[in-house]
Amino acid sequence: MAKKFDYGQGIYYFNIRNGGHNSITIKRKDKNDAVNRFLSYKNLGKDCEWLGKWEGKKFTDTSMPSAKSA
Repeated sequence: MAKKFDYGQGIYYFNIRNGGHNSITIKRKDKNDAVNRFLSYKNLGKDCEWLGKWEGKKFTDTSMPSAKSA
């Protein structure tokens, strides 16, 4: 299933996978907010994938955040 929205430039994104091909994409404007929310879902045992910051053509800042970087 293809995404049904356009990514916003300068915004951080991550996915929460719900099994199969289903996933929810979460966005946050602030990096600290994005990292904290991502880590919250990871701590709850969710299967999360960090996408990074969208720069118009590709994602940057794609290294998965850790508790130390929050």
